[in-house]
Amino acid sequence: MSQIGIALSALGIVLAFMGLFPGITGINTGAGIGIFQFTAVLVGFGLLNLGGLLYVKFTIYATRTTNLAQQVGLRLALTGLVLSGMAGFADVLGFGSHGIAQANETFFGGVQALLVIACFLISAIGVMIYAVSGSSPPEEA
Repeated sequence: MSQIGIALSALGIVLAFMGLFPGITGINTGAGIGIFQFTAVLVGFGLLNLGGLLYVKFTIYATRTTNLAQQVGLRLALTGLVLSGMAGFADVLGFGSHGIAQANETFFGGVQALLVIACFLISAIGVMIYAVSGSSPPEEA
């Protein structure tokens, strides 16, 4: 199962880079960041976090149950992903400062980018909390 975590993490990295830099794959891009492009980045980071969590669970803590600190880390990781999606799709969802009715294009501004990066960092901190706060292995006699 830890190999699946590694594969998901690798797939997430590739998908996130394809969303961030679509010109590398030969896709013609327009100005700015579009909905599909941000969706690829968000799904890529989500797969990266999921792969990291799976790897840690089945490599380090395979025989132990999760403790409260690990559950907080897991929820923090998932909350960071949800908040980054909300920040990135704020105008599309209708609670951003630029309405989608102003133009037929979506707007991805600097404040949104800053919030998305901050929420991705919160999510990564959640994965690190999950990784370092598990119980130590039992002593063998």
